[in-house]
Amino acid sequence: MTLAQHILASVCKPPEEVGYDDTTDATWLAKREVPQDPLEDLRRAFPNLEALLRGRDVLDFGCGFGDQSGAIAREFKARVTGLDTHLGFLAAARERYGDIARFTDELNDAKFDVVLSHDAMEHYDDPAVALRTMVSALRPRGFILMMFGPPWWAPYGAHMRFFCPIPWVQLWFSERTIMAVRSRYRRDGAKRYEDVESGINKMSLAKFERIIRQSGLSVLQRRYFGVKKIEVLTKIPLMRELTTNVVAAILQK
Repeated sequence: MTLAQHILASVCKPPEEVGYDDTTDATWLAKREVPQDPLEDLRRAFPNLEALLRGRDVLDFGCGFGDQSGAIAREFKARVTGLDTHLGFLAAARERYGDIARFTDELNDAKFDVVLSHDAMEHYDDPAVALRTMVSALRPRGFILMMFGPPWWAPYGAHMRFFCPIPWVQLWFSERTIMAVRSRYRRDGAKRYEDVESGINKMSLAKFERIIRQSGLSVLQRRYFGVKKIEVLTKIPLMRELTTNVVAAILQK
């Protein structure tokens, strides 16, 4: 190990204290804890969530285990389709929520009133392409509800908090050092942020805003949620990148 790796490893959790959620393990999937309110974060970001979703055709883009899809279908009487490429997630979603929502790994030509993207924009290999796919699934005047975080320059934007308690670790240590230490906790062989299991595309606020401008979508709402709820910091140039924890936006076709 290099000196930098020794220093970083010395302040991280012992590997035996960090669990490994194997999403290919049916036993782990069966024991997974279901959130008490899968819509809690969305309600906070979009206070009018019910009015936006009730009775509509909704595409949950990157639905994961389907908890959010199921809650929207049940609570808001929406017609929900959950889309994901992870077959293990889809199998778990169908087993738990298949009676009230549809789950698929193919979008085909279906059209929706609302596309929902939650905690995914910072993970796509090509977020601009992912956004275009969302837009193509919308009906005229349809809209996208998008929420994600933390963005890249946030205190834990490197998504390494599961083993490393240092805020802004991506500023203090090189990618090579962080990936080397991370290999003590994960088995995916990642050498770059983009290679980790969930993918990290370094989605800064500036990058997000540029992608939205180039998309041609209308921004009906955009909110930045600050560290420790200090919202004023999210309005200061440069500081906003370092202190924004969550991004929430309503985008219309």
